[in-house]
Amino acid sequence: MLRGFYTAASGMVAQQRQIDMNSNNMANANTPGFKVDQSSLRAFPEMLLTRMGASEPGSPKGMVHSGVVGPLNTGVYMQEATPLMKQGDIRETGNITDVAIWNGSMPVNPETNEEGSVLYQVQTRDGVAYTRNGTFSLDGQGYLTTGNGNMVLNEEGETIQIAGDVFEVKENGVIEGSVAPGDRIAMAYSDKPSDLVKEGNGLFISVDPLPNAREVQGVEFILKQGFVEGSNVDLQQTMTNMMNSYRMFEMNQKVLKSYDQSMEKAVTEIGRVR
Repeated sequence: MLRGFYTAASGMVAQQRQIDMNSNNMANANTPGFKVDQSSLRAFPEMLLTRMGASEPGSPKGMVHSGVVGPLNTGVYMQEATPLMKQGDIRETGNITDVAIWNGSMPVNPETNEEGSVLYQVQTRDGVAYTRNGTFSLDGQGYLTTGNGNMVLNEEGETIQIAGDVFEVKENGVIEGSVAPGDRIAMAYSDKPSDLVKEGNGLFISVDPLPNAREVQGVEFILKQGFVEGSNVDLQQTMTNMMNSYRMFEMNQKVLKSYDQSMEKAVTEIGRVR
């Protein structure tokens, strides 16, 4: 009986986490460069139930055997939420500080069967991070930064300072109008984007430093100034997923209520002394 409580409760917790994840996806449907999260559910190890104290037909009198009842699943949990790095819609803004990554050919990882991803390399307070959000801006000293103040880096790992208010970003990432001639926006490549960890504000971190995307064979992309990449959230699919999670939560809630009613009868009626 108590196992049923834990199994139903674990299902409710897993579905609640999926609802929270989908809510966050919907809230960022208009966030530039946002990558939708996808969840992975996994079952807890199964238990093998046995029936004790049963005598098998034809066995000698007094011989007690244990019969196998069958396996019982002990619950489910949301193992992880991984970002889907599929490119979002590219739209024109006309702002010179907006730069979008336009994917071309991306190699497919033979182990995971997923395409790699190209990202900007930026400097945060905690170290190097990566992002697809190209809505840049210029700070008071003319440094190229992300919307939340992180410094955009060049291929030498240094910050990029613009000489004036007007500059041009070539398709190959070279910036005309920077203080250091030949400054080129650093682009990193991940051959397994599902291993990237979200840090909030459109940032990703990697356990190991990512290689230069321009030095990886088979990677093709260009940068488009005056354009921005939108999120890749599919609102209809996200809403459907949320409704499914909500229904599954309700089903587990009803199971939990049924167990509670059975337990109440066991305590108040079966155990009553007449």
